[in-house]
Amino acid sequence: MSSASLAARLLRRAASSSRASTLSRRCAHSSATSRAPVSLAQFHPAAAASPSGTPARRFLSSQSPAASSKISPDENLRRVIDSEIECVVESEEGSAQQIDPPEDFPFEIIDNPGDQSIVLKRELAGETIKATVYTNFDTEEDLNNEGSDAENDDDSFKPALQMVVTVEKPGGSILEFECNFNDDELAIENMRLLNRDAKFTENAYEGPQFSDLDENLQKSFHRYLEVRGIKHSLHDWLHEYMMTKDEREYVVWLKNMREFIEK
Repeated sequence: MSSASLAARLLRRAASSSRASTLSRRCAHSSATSRAPVSLAQFHPAAAASPSGTPARRFLSSQSPAASSKISPDENLRRVIDSEIECVVESEEGSAQQIDPPEDFPFEIIDNPGDQSIVLKRELAGETIKATVYTNFDTEEDLNNEGSDAENDDDSFKPALQMVVTVEKPGGSILEFECNFNDDELAIENMRLLNRDAKFTENAYEGPQFSDLDENLQKSFHRYLEVRGIKHSLHDWLHEYMMTKDEREYVVWLKNMREFIEK
């Protein structure tokens, strides 16, 4: 299986997880105060426990116009979507800011509208380094103290960043890393060497689990990624960038839903 195919598979898994994001909580809070009476199985979370396994952002009744018996279900749905779009746009305007990359940022940013991921790409000493970054709304960084009320704390939810990093040499194999990114560290979960010409098989030996490697070997691989620009200092910028992208893509998705319903 090619690196691109693996990344696509991982993204499809992430897309099937629930996305009860900070944005929805902001909308719920805003409406409540201003309106009157989100093998590799261990690396990826299971799909959300919804019957269909599809992503679900909640359209909360507190942020939507009350349903009327005098309008059709389609018209009522359109109004609910309009209300959600208004809320999200207001949230974006309230926090709008230029998200500049860190100093000496070495990557080209490939951000295609409609994609849930971005790709960081650079050429270094004859190598091509790519990092496919996506936001996993089914796994969040542990920012809550025990006993805190996460439902009412917008800042308590911080979805995890995950990435698939590949290092390619001309005409050679591809070294691939699966990583988790959080405030504390860039954690390598798995790695393997891919032969671009070999046919993928489920039984192919991919090496031991990264955590089972000698500690010095683990540190050396971390350093290997750092000198290629994949390091922990990217975290804060990536988090802000990916959250802003998610809000932008969500608005487009809502507008596409509205356009479909209006036809």
